[in-house]
Amino acid sequence: MTGFRLLGPVELWVAGRPVDLGPAKRRTVLAALLADAGGWVAAETLIDRVWGEDPPAQVRSTLYAHVARIRRVLVDSAPHLRGADDDTAAAASLVRGPGGYRLDVSRDLVDVHRFRGLVGRARGAGGSDAGRVATLREAMGLWRGEPLAGLPGAWAARTRETWLHQRIDAVLAWADAELRVGGQVVVVDTLSVLVAEHPLVEPLAVALMRALHAAGRAPEALACYTALRKRLADELGTTPGAEARREHRAVLSGGAGTAPPPSRPSPRVGVIPAQLPMEATGFTGREEELAHLDKVVAADRATAVVISAVSGTAGVGKTALAVRWAHRARDRFPDGQLYVNLRGYDPDRPMTAAEALVRFLTALGVSGQDVPLEEDDRAARYRTEVAGRRMLIVLDNAATVEQVRPLLPGTGSCAVLVTSRDSLAGLVAREGAHRLDLDLLPVDAARTLLRRLVGPRAEAEPDAVDALAAQCARLPLALRVAAELAVARPGTPLADLVDELADQQRRLDLLGADGDPRTAVAAVFSWSLRQLPADAARAFRLLGLHPGPDVDAYAAAALTDTGPADARRTLDVLARAHLIQRTDTARYGMHDLLRAYATRLATAEETPGAREAALDRLFDHCLATAAAAMDCLHPAEAHLRPAAPETVTPVPDLSDPDAARAWLDTERPGLTAMSAHTATRGRPTHAIRLSSTLYRHLVSGQHTDGLTIHGHARDAAREIGDPVGEARALIGLGIAYWQLARHEPARRHLQQALTLFRQADDVTGQARALVNLGLVDERLGRFLSAVEYLEQALVLYRRLDDRLGEATALKDLASVESQLGRYDQSAGHLRQSLSLLRRTSNRYLEAHALSDLGAVEVRLDQLDSAAGHQQLALTLLREVGDRYGEAGALHGLGLVHTRRGRHPDATECHRQALTLYRENGDRDGEARALNGLGEAARAAGRPTDALTHHTEALTIAEDIGSPTQQARAHSGLAAAHHSPTLAAHHYHRALTLYTQLGMPEADTIRTNLADLTGTSSF
Repeated sequence: MTGFRLLGPVELWVAGRPVDLGPAKRRTVLAALLADAGGWVAAETLIDRVWGEDPPAQVRSTLYAHVARIRRVLVDSAPHLRGADDDTAAAASLVRGPGGYRLDVSRDLVDVHRFRGLVGRARGAGGSDAGRVATLREAMGLWRGEPLAGLPGAWAARTRETWLHQRIDAVLAWADAELRVGGQVVVVDTLSVLVAEHPLVEPLAVALMRALHAAGRAPEALACYTALRKRLADELGTTPGAEARREHRAVLSGGAGTAPPPSRPSPRVGVIPAQLPMEATGFTGREEELAHLDKVVAADRATAVVISAVSGTAGVGKTALAVRWAHRARDRFPDGQLYVNLRGYDPDRPMTAAEALVRFLTALGVSGQDVPLEEDDRAARYRTEVAGRRMLIVLDNAATVEQVRPLLPGTGSCAVLVTSRDSLAGLVAREGAHRLDLDLLPVDAARTLLRRLVGPRAEAEPDAVDALAAQCARLPLALRVAAELAVARPGTPLADLVDELADQQRRLDLLGADGDPRTAVAAVFSWSLRQLPADAARAFRLLGLHPGPDVDAYAAAALTDTGPADARRTLDVLARAHLIQRTDTARYGMHDLLRAYATRLATAEETPGAREAALDRLFDHCLATAAAAMDCLHPAEAHLRPAAPETVTPVPDLSDPDAARAWLDTERPGLTAMSAHTATRGRPTHAIRLSSTLYRHLVSGQHTDGLTIHGHARDAAREIGDPVGEARALIGLGIAYWQLARHEPARRHLQQALTLFRQADDVTGQARALVNLGLVDERLGRFLSAVEYLEQALVLYRRLDDRLGEATALKDLASVESQLGRYDQSAGHLRQSLSLLRRTSNRYLEAHALSDLGAVEVRLDQLDSAAGHQQLALTLLREVGDRYGEAGALHGLGLVHTRRGRHPDATECHRQALTLYRENGDRDGEARALNGLGEAARAAGRPTDALTHHTEALTIAEDIGSPTQQARAHSGLAAAHHSPTLAAHHYHRALTLYTQLGMPEADTIRTNLADLTGTSSF
C-alpha cells in the first residue's frame, strides 16, 4: 500500500518501498500531523505532543527543522501521494497558517483514517453480513502491530491506547458479522489470541464464548467463562456482567450454538460534550500533582474506571488543578468531557446527584422525556450512555461520597476526577479511588504566582512578596485576591500592604482557629472588602443571599436596590477584586468559600429586615421578568397567569421572542433554585406564582424542571392551605408526567386536581383538569373515556363563556373523534375551534388546530386542502417558536406527501419531524415519525427500510404504552414483510389492538389479513 502507516511503526511507503523518515522525533511530528490530517494543529500542540512538558530551549527552531525535512519528503513523494479515488487531487502538502500547521493528504492514504472509514461503513445501515465481514476484514488487515510503535512520549502513549480500543470495537463488530455467515472457526482463532492479549476486556471473552458455542465446543466455552470469572475476581474484585452471564446460561442450557441477532442500524451518533470551564489565568506550580494524575490515568486498564480524588482545604486550588489537568488530558478522551460543580459546601443548597445526572444526560444528548424520574434509574441510564466511550468526568466540589457514587460510570473506558474538602475515604476504600491530598502551594510557587499577578513591582520587593505569600497561607484564592489589591493600588509599596494585612489579621479572628489556613483567607477577604467602596462591599454581602448559581446585572440590581447600570459597574469591581468571577459575558458566579463568607457577613451586618427586603426585591423581579417573557411568547394566555408583581428594578427588554426564550433558558437553573428556596424559606406564594407563570414554558420540553417547580408549588400550597394553588400545580405535574409517557401518575395527579377544583367550586379549573384527563386517556387508547372528559369540559367552558377554553376543548375532542373514524364530525369541531381561536388571537393554538384539521382531511382524501393547512400551520408554528407543534405539522405534511406519491418529500418531512421529536423529548412523537418513515419507505418500494423504521417505532410504542402507535407499527411490519407467516402474525397483532381501540383501521386490517390467508377474520 502506498501511503502513511501509523498502525504499527510510523512509515511512509511509496512504489512498494519504505521512505526514510528520519529520527523518532521527526516521525512523532509527522504522526502528530497525520492524526489530524486535513485539520490545523497549533504549534504549541505539536510541541506538547512531541516533547511533552519538558521541551528543549530552542524547541521552535527544532520543530521548524523537522517540518522542513517532512516537506522535502512530501515533495519527493508527491507523484504517488494522491487520493485513491481522485487522480486529479492535489498531492500531500504541509502548509503553515494562522492556525498552525496542516498536512493536506487524502485520508485514504493514512491507514488509521482508512481504518475508521471502513469501520464506519460497515456499521452503517444496509448491506449484507458478508459485505460487512469483507469490509471489517479489510479494516483489521491494516493493523501491523502496536500503533505508533517506537514513538516515545505521553501523547503517543495516549493515542496508542485510544486506537487500541477502537481496534477492539472493530474486532467485536467483525466477530458478530462473521458468526452470522458461519465463520465460527476463524472467529475462535482470532479471538483466542486477543483474549490472551487483553484478558480483562470482558466483551472479547463473551464473543469468544459465543463463537465456541456456535462451533459446538460447549466445554471450551464454559472453560472460557470460568477463566473470565476468576480473572475479574482476582484482579478487579468484580463478577462477569449481564451479557457474559446470559451467554453462560445459553451454553448450560445444552442447545445448539446460535449466531448473534441480526445486525441493526447503528444508533444515533452521540453528542460529544466539551463542558470543561476555562482555565485559571496564571496557573502556577503543581507539577508533581499534575504528573501524579497523568500517571494514574496512564495506568488505567480497559475494564477499570480510574477515579482520582483531589482533596484539600477550601481555597487551596483544587478546582484550578482539576481544570488545568483536564484541559491537558482532554485529547485522551475523544468522546468528550463532562463537568459539574456539585456545590457541596454551598450555604444554601448543594446540588443533588439526581440533579447532576439530569445535566449529564442532557449533555449526552438524552432528550428530556427520556430522562428517568428516579435517581437510580437516571444513574443506570447515565452508565448506559457512557459505556464504551472514552470520556473524562470532572465532579467538582463534592461534599460526600454519597453525592459522587451515582455519578460514577460503570465501565473502564472513562476516567473520573473528583475534588472535595473531604478525604472521600469511602471512595478510596470501595471504588479504589486514587487520593491526591492537595497541600498549600510550595513557597516558590506561591512567590511565582504573586510575581505573575502583581507584575514588575514584585521583583523590586522580594521580602514583601514572601511576607504576603505567608499571610495568604499560600492559598491560591487568597493570593489572587491580595494580588488584585496590590494591582489596584499601584502607588502603595507592597511592604505597606503587608503591614495593613498584618494589622487586619491581628484584629480579625473570624473563625477562631489559630493556624487554620481558612483564618488567613477570611482575613484577606475582609482586607479586600475594606478597600472597596461601601456600595460594592454591600453588594458582595447581598450576593451571598442569592440561591442560584449565578446572577446578571438585573438580579444584582434587585438585590442591591440600584439600577442595572450601577449594578453592572459594581459587579465589574467585584470581579476585578476576584471576589466573584464571570461565568459568561454577562453573568457572574461566586466561589463557595466566598459565598459562605458573604452570607455570614450579610447575617452579621445587615438587619433581618434588610435581608428580607433584598430577597423580596429579587424574587419579585424574577417573577416580573418571567411574566414579561411569557407575555411575549404567549400573549393570548396572559389572563391565565397570575399578575406580575410591581418591581422597582427595571425588567430587561424581552419584546423579541428569541430574547424571551433565551432569558427563560438561561435563568432556568436560577428559577428552579428560587422555587426550592421560596417554598421552604417562608415565601410559599412566590413558589406558587412561579409555577403558574412558567406553566406554558415548562410544557415545551422542560419536563424535569417542571416536575421540580410544580412539585415545590404543590407543597407550598398545601402548607398554607391554598387548594386552588395546589390544584394548579397538580395540573402542571400531571402534564409533565404525561409528556414523559408516565400515564398512570399523570392521571392520578390530574384526578387529584379535579377533586380539589370541585371542592373549591372553581369551574375553570375543573374544565382544565377534564381537558388534560382527556389527553391522557387519548394517549392510552381509552377514546370513549376521553370523549366523555372533553365533552364535560366543553359544557363547562361554554357555561363560563370562555372562548379560549371552548376552542381548546373542541380541538382536543376533534382529535379523539378522528381516531374513532368520525372524520366529518372532527373536521366540523376543528373549524369551530379555529373560528374561536382567531377571535382570541391565539396563534399558538390556531396553528395546532390547523395541523389537526390537515390530518383529518388526509383521512377524507382532501389532499390539497390538507397540504395547505399543514403548510400554514408549519409557518405559524415556526413564527411562534413551537418546536413541538412544528414536529407535528411536519409529520402531517409527510403523510400528505406519501399519499400523493411524493416519496422523497415525505421522507424528508418525517426525518425533520423525527429530529425535532427527539430534541423535544417526545417519545410518542418519535414513534409517530418512525412509523411515518416506514410508511413512506414501503410506498417507495424500500421494504427493508420500512421494516427498520417500524421495528424501532414498535419498540418505543411498547415501552411507553402507546397502543395506537403499536397497532400502526404492526400494520406497517405486516405490509413490509415478505414472509407470509410473519406478515400474518403482525396483522393479527394490529387487528387485535385496533379492535380493542375501536378504530376504523380494524376493517382494513381484517381485509388485508383475509387476502393474505384466504380466510375471514372477525
